[in-house]
Amino acid sequence: MSRRGKKAAPAPGAARPTVTVCRGCCCGTPAKVPRLDHAAQLTDLRTSLADVAIVRRTDCLDACERANVIVIQPSAEGRKAGGRPVWLGQVNDSDAANDITAWVKNGGPGLANPPGILDLYTFNPSRRVRHELDE
Repeated sequence: MSRRGKKAAPAPGAARPTVTVCRGCCCGTPAKVPRLDHAAQLTDLRTSLADVAIVRRTDCLDACERANVIVIQPSAEGRKAGGRPVWLGQVNDSDAANDITAWVKNGGPGLANPPGILDLYTFNPSRRVRHELDE
């Protein structure tokens, strides 16, 4: 039987946005960001986005001065539509996490406009740091 005309299965996770949550030397630590339950923030993101995104934890995104850092990478569809990774810093309250969750549920980068308040959290990391995340 010919395999022509059948679409190849997408790479795992390619159909979903990826939410990378920094939890290294500064992000995710009470010494740097007190008054935040860091474990609960990560758990809440994983729970609320389980059906629409991949949520992963990483040790350090090398933007410690902006702790807590979260990067939203577009889905394959979002990237085709022009979406690029969005870096958010100082995500240290539940309102910011809720805004991120709502945006990702609506499609994330390339497919939905982020809530305007997230402009206050957005920053551009160095080229070296961006490259390391892509690896």
